[in-house]
Amino acid sequence: MSRIVAIDYGRKRTGIAVSDPLQIIANGLTTVPTHELFDFLMNYVKREAVERIVIGLPKQMNNQPSESMQYITPFVNRLRKALPDMPIEFVDERFTSVLAHQAMLDGGLKKKDRQNKALVDEISATIILQSYLESKRI
Repeated sequence: MSRIVAIDYGRKRTGIAVSDPLQIIANGLTTVPTHELFDFLMNYVKREAVERIVIGLPKQMNNQPSESMQYITPFVNRLRKALPDMPIEFVDERFTSVLAHQAMLDGGLKKKDRQNKALVDEISATIILQSYLESKRI
């Protein structure tokens, strides 16, 4: 089997998580400046066997897409053009930042570490991926 990559897309930074090859566990990979994301992913899929990419879908409480979609859609279109055989799926990302902060609290991270937005983005991507993996097991 191949890995699944998850993306928590942000205007400044993007969190990235990756599954193990058996697609059981989600692990935070890194956070990259968003303007470097495309090149990072192109290099990553050349080095690693990646089956699909899942991207956090930002929705408002009324289930409508948030304004962040205006930035995500062009990126996804560019990715689909560059990787035409790669399945790319959206996963609802509501509350992932809240869950990431809670995980950091539960993990005993110090206040200074919890204020690290890059770490929050990476943990959010991990939560997106873990929820995707769990939904596929049902």
